[in-house]
Amino acid sequence: MMKRTVVLLSGGVDSTTTLAVARQRGFETYALTFRYGQRHEAEVEAARRVARALGAARHEVVTIDLRAFGGSALTADIAVPKDRVVADIGKGIPVTYVPARNTIFLSYALAWAEVVGAQDIFIGVSEIDYSGYPDCRPEYIGAYERMANLATKAAVQGQKLKIHTPLIHLSKGDIITMGQSLGVDYALTLSCYDPATDDTACGRCDACTLRRKGFEAAGVADPTRYRVV
Repeated sequence: MMKRTVVLLSGGVDSTTTLAVARQRGFETYALTFRYGQRHEAEVEAARRVARALGAARHEVVTIDLRAFGGSALTADIAVPKDRVVADIGKGIPVTYVPARNTIFLSYALAWAEVVGAQDIFIGVSEIDYSGYPDCRPEYIGAYERMANLATKAAVQGQKLKIHTPLIHLSKGDIITMGQSLGVDYALTLSCYDPATDDTACGRCDACTLRRKGFEAAGVADPTRYRVV
């Protein structure tokens, strides 16, 4: 019987590559996506496409409402930063940071993992491109894993949980190179913080900038439809 894992899947480059890595490592994958009050539904649809293409055994889309709290350009009426240079993106904590998002997402993943009998969770955090996000750091992931192994019936009974971060030390270019080697079709993915109603990417937000530069660094054609190049 294949080992099971829960994979957090947003539909972007990082989480899609992470799902492919989990599959390549021999796990039966349970993909978990959130409709959390973000500006658009497009990334949820991207996650559905990716889960199907990469053969997830099951894909759940969970609805929670972080707009009730706001505090982020992704969940409140705050402008998404545009036209920032790459050198500035990793400085400080950007307004696109969603308070406690990864902690919330990992908690749902932990609950589902215990239910389906998975001792592993995969999350596509990278400290290189998202150094401004405190919940993308190795120290945070390590602390969460220690907490998780104190908090569940499964762990107390000896089924220790492992949180895998296969992209943690990789740049966007390295991630795309890895995904290419695993056969990932990045045309299925969406990274934009502010896409149009026809799902074209804005081409100007931090996520679009990092995505575009990542494809350039990897020497791979970028399949993204941008409104602005």
